Amino acid sequence: MMIILCPGIHEPELTENFISGWLSEKRDKIMVFPGQGILALSAPHILQFLGDRCKNRQNSPIVFISFSAGVVGAIAAAWNWQIWGGQVKAFIAIDGWGVPLWGDFPIHRLSHDYFTHWSSLLLSSGHNNFYAEPTVDHLSMWRSPQNVQGWWVDSSNEDSPQKMRLTAAEFLHLLLKRYE
Repeated sequence: MMIILCPGIHEPELTENFISGWLSEKRDKIMVFPGQGILALSAPHILQFLGDRCKNRQNSPIVFISFSAGVVGAIAAAWNWQIWGGQVKAFIAIDGWGVPLWGDFPIHRLSHDYFTHWSSLLLSSGHNNFYAEPTVDHLSMWRSPQNVQGWWVDSSNEDSPQKMRLTAAEFLHLLLKRYE
C-alpha cells in the first residue's frame, strides 16, 4: 500500500511535521504531492504526479490523505485514478470543510472542531470520522495530529453512534492499519 499526501496551501514544513509526528515508520511508502499554492487544487497535476511515480504499480493500493485545500484536488484525482484502473484503498480528508466527498472507496473525515465535523457530514463521508475536542486551530490538524485530542465517531449504526477518545494521529494509525 502506498500513501499519497496532498497538502493544502501552507508552508512545506508543516507537511514534514505531519510525517515526522506520526508517519515516520512508513516514510518509504509515502509520496508527497509537491505542488505549491494553487496546484494543491489541481487534480490533473496530482494525477500526473501519481502516474510518474506509479508507472508499473497502478494496481498497487493507494490511500489518499489530504488536507484543507488539498482535499479538492485529491478527491477528483482519486476518482480519476480509479477510473484509469488504479486502486484507491481509502480517502482521508483532514479539515476539508465544504468539500463534497463521494466515491467507490471508503472515505473518512477529520475535523478541527465539532461544527466542522457536523456540517461536513451534510456533504457526505464514511462512517468512521474524527473531530477535535477541545477545538484546535486549523493548521494544528496537519502540523501535529499527535497532539490533537478528540473523538472517533463510528456512525455505522445511525441509531446509536459509537465514540472513542483518542488523538488524531491514533485515529489515522487505526485507519491505515485497517487498509494495509
